[in-house]
Amino acid sequence: MKVNFFNETNENLKEYQKIIKKALKKEKNKRSIEIVFVTEERIKELNLNFRNIDKVTDVLSFPNDDFEGQSLGDVFICIKRAMEQAEEYGHSTLREFAFLAVHGYLHLLGYDHIDKEEEKIMFSMQDEILKKAKIERK
Repeated sequence: MKVNFFNETNENLKEYQKIIKKALKKEKNKRSIEIVFVTEERIKELNLNFRNIDKVTDVLSFPNDDFEGQSLGDVFICIKRAMEQAEEYGHSTLREFAFLAVHGYLHLLGYDHIDKEEEKIMFSMQDEILKKAKIERK
C-alpha cells in the first residue's frame, strides 16, 4: 500500500515515516493513505470541528468520501501526544507511531472500538498487522 506523508510541524520525522511504511507494507490494499503529522493545536482544532470534542487526541482518521478515488483517506497523528504515550506505555516512539498509523488505517477501513466486540476485533487486527511487520512492544 502506498503511504503519502505530510508534515505540518517543524520536526524531522523521517524515522517515523520509515516505521509506518514498514508497518503497512504488507497490507494488500490497492488504495493509498495520507499520514499527516500535526501539532497539539491542530489536532485539537480538528477534534473540535469534526467530533465536537474540545481536547487534544493522539490520532484522527477521515475516510475519503470518493470511494472511486485512489486514497482511503487521511490519518492525522499528533506528534507530541504520540511521544508522550510512548513514554506512558513504556515502549519506543517508533512503535507508538506505527501503532497510531495502523489504528488510523483500520478506522479508514471502517473498523471501530465503540463496543467491546468491535474493540476486540479491531485491536486483534492491529496486533496482527504490527506482528507481521515485526514491530513489537519492548
